[in-house]
Amino acid sequence: MRPAIVLGTRPEIVKMSPIIRELRRREIDHIVIHTGQHYDYAMDGTFFEDLELQQPDYNLKVGSGTHADQTAKIMLGVEEILIQEEPSVTLVQGDTNSVLAGALVAAKLHLRLGHVEAGLRSFDRRMPEEINRVVADHVSDLLFAPTQTSRDNLLQEGIDGCMIHVTGNTVVDALRQNLEISRSKSRVLDRLGLGDDFFLVTLHRAENVDDEDKLRGIISALGKLGEAYGLKVVFPVHPRTRKMIDAFKLSTEGIMTTDPLGYLDFLQLEARARLILTDSGGVQEEACVLKVPCVTIRENTERPETVEVGANVVAGTDPSKIVSDVGRMLAVSRSWANPFGVGDAGAKIVKIIGS
Repeated sequence: MRPAIVLGTRPEIVKMSPIIRELRRREIDHIVIHTGQHYDYAMDGTFFEDLELQQPDYNLKVGSGTHADQTAKIMLGVEEILIQEEPSVTLVQGDTNSVLAGALVAAKLHLRLGHVEAGLRSFDRRMPEEINRVVADHVSDLLFAPTQTSRDNLLQEGIDGCMIHVTGNTVVDALRQNLEISRSKSRVLDRLGLGDDFFLVTLHRAENVDDEDKLRGIISALGKLGEAYGLKVVFPVHPRTRKMIDAFKLSTEGIMTTDPLGYLDFLQLEARARLILTDSGGVQEEACVLKVPCVTIRENTERPETVEVGANVVAGTDPSKIVSDVGRMLAVSRSWANPFGVGDAGAKIVKIIGS
């Protein structure tokens, strides 16, 4: 067995890290291909070091671009490597352009393909991520569904149940492994002067930040939350979001904005926050596992399990709805069940690809 792992963004590195660690633990030779979709190579290099992972065997340094340009560049680079390396199985994770490109190349080369985190659906084809995950699922040989809901989605689309394996989500493994690392390495709480009482915000989706009225309303809601609860609103601002805040000349008065944070620092903030507001799918999962209430600033979610267990509410982008849903979630007990497994997804996936 000699698997190839294709990844290209920091969330993918996080969720693939338990699989990489399990392969290393079992002394199984493997190849890591970093597409460079998150294009700050110096930051990515530090990221691998922070998570105590070996550097990738290949880095394509693709960088940003249109969906077509980025996907095409990744396909060209990954194809050359897979032809040369002839892996026993190629693994992709999630819903990015790196996933789409890696899946298409492996499928067309008739190589065994496994999709980690298969079966997630927002049922909104306007989202590029939805297109990516659907295509990856339908060309994969092994579909690693994190939950029964994900498996049901795949079955409803006609995928053979023998190809689907419910493994839990590697986010649970990753949080348990990486939280310990972050506790020893991160000093972000001291640096920002924070205790346990603050709201944490992430915002990056184009449908939110590229629309002036929506972005203005969301930021207005964040300012009102700080006033209403007397808590700091901590907002590490994504570069795309910062660009649009500046372009629209929006005020962030009353909000503690920071530059983007490293993963270990951000993980400490997630674990200590009173409540998280986000438009990120991965952050919804992490908040749920960490037992931190979440308010999702979107009209839908491909993580419905977080809503079903009471850890999350989908608020949309109306400012008054955001504020009222924060009040509702602050009142919930943090005793919900974790729907994403017990933290052994990485080991299960490695066992399955070796069988």
